Amino acid sequence: MNKGELIEAVQKSLGGDTSKKASEEAVKAVLESIAKGVKKDGSVQLLGFGTFEVRKRAARSGRNPKTGETIKIKASKTVGFKPSSALKSSL
Repeated sequence: MNKGELIEAVQKSLGGDTSKKASEEAVKAVLESIAKGVKKDGSVQLLGFGTFEVRKRAARSGRNPKTGETIKIKASKTVGFKPSSALKSSL
């Protein structure tokens, strides 16, 4: 499912009188709120769905596939998702 399909699913779930634009704004607001929450607090927990959290990647060495040369990859941060047990069991 991509973002467009998600917007259509939200529109259908909210009912026939909801416009596509309103559904798009709702999806956009939720995604922005999750991003802000992760940035501010380090994690966002949605009970029954899962947790989005900041994860740290250590610096490491890698290899340039084109030249075979060894390169250093800097430490970085990324966002990880851990599904809830309810979501896992529903799959």
